Amino acid sequence: MPTERTEVQVRAGIEGDLDALTAIYNHYVRETAITFDTAIFTPEERRPWLLSHPEDGPHRLMVATDAESQQILGYATSSPYRPKPAYTTSVEVSVYVAQDSGRRGIGTLLYDALFKALADEDVHRAYAGIAQPNAASERLHARFGFRHVGTYREVGRKFGRYWDVAWYEKEL
Repeated sequence: MPTERTEVQVRAGIEGDLDALTAIYNHYVRETAITFDTAIFTPEERRPWLLSHPEDGPHRLMVATDAESQQILGYATSSPYRPKPAYTTSVEVSVYVAQDSGRRGIGTLLYDALFKALADEDVHRAYAGIAQPNAASERLHARFGFRHVGTYREVGRKFGRYWDVAWYEKEL
């Protein structure tokens, strides 16, 4: 019998998503070098992050849900690239997919929705930092037209070792 694929919906993130989004992120904090955070967060500690991504403007939070169960399958964000005023037309983007939802095209759906949402915003460039190695993330970013612009060598230390971060950019 063929495996039934559930429909996935993508929408703007809301405050009610906070627990699920925190759980997804904490998996990456605990188990991977994909993020350089080293201590897990409580939902209350993550609330300022969520609130910094309104439904409009250049800093967005897009959430993928299972259409039937409404379970959150992943999320994508565009966040400030750097705090200085001259950087306001640049964003840093990222995607996190729930541990049991990989290889379903969730990241592609999320980035597609995110970049469509940003199309009418005053955003000139998107940047993504990818801890190495991460071939899946590199493929996802290449699919959306990102190009490699450089690598910071051994820029972060986690799990007792140093990690490189490759930087990618996309014109918007």
